[in-house]
Amino acid sequence: MKKRLLILEDGTVFNGEAFGSDKASQGEVVFTTGMTGYQETLSDPSFYGQIVTFTYPLIGNYGINRDDFESITPAIKGMVCRELAKEPSNFRSDLSLNDYLLSQDIPGIEGIDTRKLTRIIRSKGAVKAILTAADEEVNVEQVVNMLKATPLMTNHVKEVSPKAAYPSPGRGKRVVLMDFGMKHGILRELNKRDCDVLVVPYNTSAEQILAWHPDGIMLSNGPGDPADVTEGIETIRQLIGKVPIFGICLGHQLFALACGAKSFKLPFGHRGANHPVKDLRTGRTELTSQNHGYAIDENSLEGTGLEVTHVALNDGTVEGLRHKKYPVFTVQYHPEASPGPEDSNHLFDEFIELMEAYAGKEKQHA
Repeated sequence: MKKRLLILEDGTVFNGEAFGSDKASQGEVVFTTGMTGYQETLSDPSFYGQIVTFTYPLIGNYGINRDDFESITPAIKGMVCRELAKEPSNFRSDLSLNDYLLSQDIPGIEGIDTRKLTRIIRSKGAVKAILTAADEEVNVEQVVNMLKATPLMTNHVKEVSPKAAYPSPGRGKRVVLMDFGMKHGILRELNKRDCDVLVVPYNTSAEQILAWHPDGIMLSNGPGDPADVTEGIETIRQLIGKVPIFGICLGHQLFALACGAKSFKLPFGHRGANHPVKDLRTGRTELTSQNHGYAIDENSLEGTGLEVTHVALNDGTVEGLRHKKYPVFTVQYHPEASPGPEDSNHLFDEFIELMEAYAGKEKQHA
C-alpha cells in the first residue's frame, strides 16, 4: 500500500495508507458519526469542499451499489477512516468503495487514529487540511503555512446547484424545489406523494418561480455558509406569504436569514444519523440525520415573526422554525434521512397538508 499524509493547519500530521485517487486534495476536515451510510455521505452535496472523517472504525464493508446515491457526482474532497474493507460483502454491491473513489478521482486515507483526529476537531473546531503523498519532498511547515493562508471557499452552492431547471412530473401538488445542493432523498419523498416537481437552480428569481403557479415551495439542503447565498435569500424574502414553504437544512437557514435572523458557525457541526431532536409542539423526541456546520442564533429571532418548534438535545441549538403569520415551516435536520432514521418522515405529509389547507383558504377568499 502507498503511504499518505493528512496534514492539519495546526501542524498535526497523520501517517496512513492511501486508497482511492493518487491526487493531493485539500479542504475543511470534518467528522460524521453514522455507523452506516457512507455511500449517501460521500454523495451528499452538503459535504462539498470537505474531507470527511468517519468515526465508525470499519468503512466500505458492504461496497457501493446503484441505489443509495444522493447525487450523481460525489462532492467530498477526501475520505478518512480507521479501516477500509478491501472485500465488500453484500448482495447489492456492484464495486468496492476503493474502486468507486478511484473512478471519481477522490483520495482517501486509512490506518490513522480517527479518534484522535475527532478529538482535535471537537476541541479546535473544523480545520483546514490536505491529503498528500508521504514522500521526502513534503515540507510540513510550508504545507501548514499554505493551509493557514488559504481562505475557505464561499461559492459552495454555486458549484453544486444545477445550471438549469428540470421537471420530475407527477399528478399531485405542484412543488418548486429550489436546489441549493439537494439530496435526491428529498425529491424521492416528493415523488412518493405524487407531487409534480420542478427543480430549479439556487439563483432562480421569485418572479420565475411564481410564474409556474406552484402549490408549494421546497427549499433544499446544501453546503457552506448560508450568508453567502445572497440570491437565494432575496428570492425567499420575496416568496414569503405568497405560497406554502418547507425548508430543510440550508433551506431552513436561508429562510431564517430572509426573515431577518442571523446564523453562526458551529465549532464542529452536526453530522451523523443519530442526533436527538425534541419537537416542542408535541414533546416527542426523534432521532435525526444531520449534516450542517452552521445554525440559527435563537437570540436573533425577535421581531422576525418566527418561533422555535424544534431544539437539538445535544447542545440546545435551533432545529426547527415556523412563521407565526404565513404558511411556512423549516427544520435543520433531514426528514428524508438517507442515511439515517426515518422518525421525521411525517414532515413531508405535513407539507402536503399545509398546501391543501392553503389552497382551501384561497378558494374561500376567491
